[in-house]
Amino acid sequence: MKSLALIKYTQIHRILLLRFILVMALYSVTRWVFFMANKSLFSETTWPGFYKMMAGGLRFDLSALLFINAIYILSQTMPFAFRYNRRYQAFTDKWFLVTNIFFIAINCADIIYYRFILKRTTLTVFSNFKNETNLAGLFFRFVFIDYWYISLLVVVLGVILVVFYKKTKVINPGKQKAAYYYPVQLILMLVVIYFTVIGMRGGFTGTTRPITLSNAGRYVERPKEMAIVLNTPFAIFKTLDQQTFTRLHYFSEDEVAQYYSPIHEPATQKPFRKKNVVVFILESFGKEYFGVYNKKLDNGQYKGFTPFLDSLVQHSLSFKYSYANGWKSIDGIPSVISGIPSLVNSFVLSNYSTNTTPSLAKYLKNEGYETAFYHGAPNGSMGFLAYTTINGYAKYFGKTEFNDDTYWDGVWGIWDEEFFQFFAHSMNHLKKPFLSTIFSVSSHHPFKVPAKYKDKFPKGTLPMHQVVGYTDFAIRRFFETAKKQDWYQNTLFVFTADHTNQTYYKKYQTSLGNRSVPIIFFDPSGELTGLSEQVAQQIDIMPTVLGYLNYDKPYFAFGNNLLDSTAAHYAINTSGNAAYYQMAMGDYFLQYSDQNKLRFFNFKQDEMLTTNLAGKNLPQMDSMITRLKAFVQTYNNRMIDNQISMETN
Repeated sequence: MKSLALIKYTQIHRILLLRFILVMALYSVTRWVFFMANKSLFSETTWPGFYKMMAGGLRFDLSALLFINAIYILSQTMPFAFRYNRRYQAFTDKWFLVTNIFFIAINCADIIYYRFILKRTTLTVFSNFKNETNLAGLFFRFVFIDYWYISLLVVVLGVILVVFYKKTKVINPGKQKAAYYYPVQLILMLVVIYFTVIGMRGGFTGTTRPITLSNAGRYVERPKEMAIVLNTPFAIFKTLDQQTFTRLHYFSEDEVAQYYSPIHEPATQKPFRKKNVVVFILESFGKEYFGVYNKKLDNGQYKGFTPFLDSLVQHSLSFKYSYANGWKSIDGIPSVISGIPSLVNSFVLSNYSTNTTPSLAKYLKNEGYETAFYHGAPNGSMGFLAYTTINGYAKYFGKTEFNDDTYWDGVWGIWDEEFFQFFAHSMNHLKKPFLSTIFSVSSHHPFKVPAKYKDKFPKGTLPMHQVVGYTDFAIRRFFETAKKQDWYQNTLFVFTADHTNQTYYKKYQTSLGNRSVPIIFFDPSGELTGLSEQVAQQIDIMPTVLGYLNYDKPYFAFGNNLLDSTAAHYAINTSGNAAYYQMAMGDYFLQYSDQNKLRFFNFKQDEMLTTNLAGKNLPQMDSMITRLKAFVQTYNNRMIDNQISMETN
């Protein structure tokens, strides 16, 4: 009889387990859809490897679902008879369904969003869009127009959850002997709590650290594949406190200074030359879109989508191997104007964003420059207004200052052509010399061009191609106007991108290739020319500009002057979910983590990164690991101590 009673006593627990299995199955479905929808971005992934990731992903799904359903679990396991009440069960049913469908929708959103940021969405996504004034319109467009099929998928999964959930019924065991019922139910509740905590932590012993994003590296061959293993709710939960750095002690303070220092001393006694500086940060302008950098693609037939910039490169100094230091627009801004990369977390969204920071605007302002930042979006979008203001830009020109909504694209901001013309004319009113920086808008989702240019620009193989062609055309029009201005001949123009975007060719889908952005320096005097073979990164832009102008004071930057042949030249960033540090230097590419597998490639000979040289004990690998550790230690410790500016030293 006791065994029969125990079966009745545990019926609610067995139903709870079945419901969890159901939601776990739906998460596996979304993982499969995620992989299939983005398969071109995981071209090296084999089916056996994918099955391993599917199995490994269950661990992360379980952890996320236990966090999501902690209250529901408690509501079903409390040792009280009222939990069988019909109204009580109806309420908890709704709670379970609503919360789980909501997080399934969050998980499905990354099926699309991943291809824009190349990692699972974390908590920072909410900060990314907090300054958008058209958030409701963007949400409506994404959900009901551009990506309606993902919304349909959410509806289908929600219906499946509701239908099968209703097939699992909690049965009231009836009146029981209190002396037997309550002790048994209390023990069962404690057992459930114990295994819930274990599931949340992802381990069975007290010495096991709770799993986090980097643990996904256990199930993959390539860092970017961790996005397949992970799910979005887990990524969000695990970044609730992500902005705290750990103080590192790879080297003593004296030792680390031998390998790396962000303090730059003036290298010349030449007089400072007060050239104007104009910096273009082009939205999503991956290097793949340029013809000049990809002459071997399509058997030498590739033309690219940037005819004007291709022509400008012929008269500029640019770099064959140049890379972004972050994934998002808000990563690009500090990298370019402050020489600060976003390692692990976006610097702008971290606890350290209030640190005293260096910036090109601050340094040039001290030399008598007037400084201005331009962005055709609504003022405050992406937090650019706040960041540029505290970093030395005296003026800000946005949609408000443009003051003509006739040219509003309906989504992000003023069309590039008109805003670039506004930019060119506006600089006539700046006191010379000046530093002006513009962040473009149009080369972005929803991949539209003005109606008057329908079918003017090649559509190529990706939606990005047409809008890249349009922005390139807008730059051509800018130069047509700029050449007529009296400030043009005495100006250094710099071009880069904030990050990459959609890619078609496999060489730009590797962990290194998907960070390839242009870095171009153009001086109408013709003083800067050539296609350099050395590695370059966004954080090198500020020190290179200062070096070119013969800046004669010490300054702080994590990057190096690309014109200095005695400096070490490399690029550092992190993999998709920050489990690996990545470094390109010379001919080699390193992926390194204290906890995960080491990967090392000759990326110039092996652009698809197929042959891991880590086991060959190459001296270049040890040297790069040492330099990388010194860089990361300096970065972390100086962030913690608020020592990332000469103003704090």
